[in-house]
Amino acid sequence: MARIKLEFPNAEGQTLAGLLETPPDPVPTARYALFAHCFTCSKDIAAATRISRALAARGIAVLRFDFTGLGNSDGDFANTNFSSNVADLLAAAWKLEQDYEAPALLIGHSLGGAAVLAAVPQLPSVEAVVTIAAPATASHVQHLFSGARGQLEAIGEAEVQIGLRRFRIRKQLLEDLDQHASADHIRHLNRALLVFHSPLDTIVSIEEAAKIYQAARHPKSFISLDKADHLLSNREDAEYVAETLVAWASRYLGLGRHAFEQSIGTAPRVSEGEVLVTELDTRFLRGLYTHRHQWLADEPRSVGGSDLGPTPYDLLMMALGACTSMTLRMYARHKGLPVDDIEVRLSHERIHAQDCRDCDQADGKVDRILMRLDIHGALTPEQRARLLEIAARCPVHRTLAATPVIRIELEDDRPS
Repeated sequence: MARIKLEFPNAEGQTLAGLLETPPDPVPTARYALFAHCFTCSKDIAAATRISRALAARGIAVLRFDFTGLGNSDGDFANTNFSSNVADLLAAAWKLEQDYEAPALLIGHSLGGAAVLAAVPQLPSVEAVVTIAAPATASHVQHLFSGARGQLEAIGEAEVQIGLRRFRIRKQLLEDLDQHASADHIRHLNRALLVFHSPLDTIVSIEEAAKIYQAARHPKSFISLDKADHLLSNREDAEYVAETLVAWASRYLGLGRHAFEQSIGTAPRVSEGEVLVTELDTRFLRGLYTHRHQWLADEPRSVGGSDLGPTPYDLLMMALGACTSMTLRMYARHKGLPVDDIEVRLSHERIHAQDCRDCDQADGKVDRILMRLDIHGALTPEQRARLLEIAARCPVHRTLAATPVIRIELEDDRPS
């Protein structure tokens, strides 16, 4: 996927550095999101990087950036405060709107979560908000400076230890945090809200997540991050956040069928009756195209895939199951049978020939597809038996059973 470096001015005219993670070619962007990192962190912290890239892989472009005085952004951190962080966030949203599209999704980690909650009223394009390990109010971080209060009161500035680094802060930071001690603004978000938090978070306690959730109005959701730490140091935790975030956001960002079809790109010209398969990455992700439809094929993460679509064998069984279900329904409708519902479950396995009672092959291994039919309705035993016979008559079943001839040729060898 493309990573585009962006630079834009903050409210003071200083240059902020950002990075826009975009979906892999040829996947177009369904929506845009803005990610606000944790206090004193940078856009390149592992959690922000992993979540942004995982979202981009699923069709949501994400802009993450360094707040003033941090990372690659200009300015003096000592001159910043929570209000300037919110202003930086608005500047990043404006950059997205000017160059690409206004953000529909805001994501904030730790104090960045408090910042996105505060910024929402000034961003009408935002439809959904996500906080990760965030405090309900910005004033929560004041405990980090408790040991420096005396020096701040006496001379107006002090050096404090935050994590493994030392930062110079000024009294104005505490004064600004005092102005953001209420969670009343959360009640008036008027946006879908998702709160992620770990019950084992030792930096921002889970009670802060409870305050956010209680203050917000519906629609709102909470997802526990189980054993994750505050910074989501483990890759699995960041990927879990991304996967569940996309599933949740699809309900509120319009990522339904239209967005899904857009997310795998505009299909090349495909003739009616033809199927085209293209590479969407150099691993297993493939775009599947017909004259009118688009889909994805992939492999599970356990074998190196991205798990963004069914496997080839899954697709094969889906085709057989769909054909069987259609055939049964057509027969039931034609005969006037009282069939209420049809479910077809399939599984594929390779077994030894001697273990297969239905196989003509005497030795070696054979492919076996097990199909289980669940047909609901007030049917007689004779009618059920007849439907079982009809299930084997679907065209796909007949094609597989007939051992079709598959001819393979290179595109260059075809007659012009």
